[in-house]
Amino acid sequence: MDKIIKLKSHGEAQALCGTQDANIRLIEKEFKVKLTLRNEHLKVSGTTHNIKKASGLIDYLLNAERSEQEGIGATNISNGKQIRPKTNGQREYVEAIRDYDIVFGIGPAGTGKTYLAMASAVEALKKQEIRRIILTRPAIEAGESLGFLPGDINAKISPYLRPLYDAIYDMMDAERIEKYIETGIIEVAPLAYMRGRTLNDAFIILDEAQNCTAEQMKMFLTRLGFDSKTVITGDMTQSDLPQEKPTGLLQAQDILKGIKEIKFIYLSGSDVVRHALVQRIIEAYDKTIKKD
Repeated sequence: MDKIIKLKSHGEAQALCGTQDANIRLIEKEFKVKLTLRNEHLKVSGTTHNIKKASGLIDYLLNAERSEQEGIGATNISNGKQIRPKTNGQREYVEAIRDYDIVFGIGPAGTGKTYLAMASAVEALKKQEIRRIILTRPAIEAGESLGFLPGDINAKISPYLRPLYDAIYDMMDAERIEKYIETGIIEVAPLAYMRGRTLNDAFIILDEAQNCTAEQMKMFLTRLGFDSKTVITGDMTQSDLPQEKPTGLLQAQDILKGIKEIKFIYLSGSDVVRHALVQRIIEAYDKTIKKD
């Protein structure tokens, strides 16, 4: 039995075959099939069962290659920079953000939770899918009580929201960001300032959600308005809340897991794309926590 798989280009055929046809030989050996490539048509020969298994892997490899070449899963940033998910976990996360109105991205530092959410928000703004971006974070260190600090709201909360600023400044030029902040297209505020609002036509990112209390998490989730999208990011192992206060992120996971319109994505050490040492640190801490 034979199956024909049509390839889109010579470059795609080269990528599939690998260096000196190494990928082809590996697939043939692993699945006991014969692969023949002619004029961008790949013929898979063998038993029905083996062809099905080999074709599944080939389709997966082609989809991954097309994601890179055609921009599927890529985020086009206004300064011309492209940000792409680098792992399967990150790719699943970006796809979930596009497909669901509420997405929880849970995982350790360095997995791109906040960065990819921010990139998705900028992309949505560029495509005019939303009218504004709202970035928020619980100011746990200040107990959410910032009135005693000098300066306007941005000066008061800047230390707590700096990571969000860092991410967005990496994606847009400073002049544009300042203009967007002045006109309210981009809003950066502590979680307490979300109370009593309904957020329509917005892409809302809640960062460091492990530092939300149960009450704060419920308050935030019920701010979602029409034509809006929400991404909640957090790391269960890094909560700064007192031990007697359970994290709202953990509670939300338990309460909302049965709602099919809400997606939970769990990233792991294999999704860390920072310095290799960061991944080793995460693994070392995870082992220690498990022992305890």
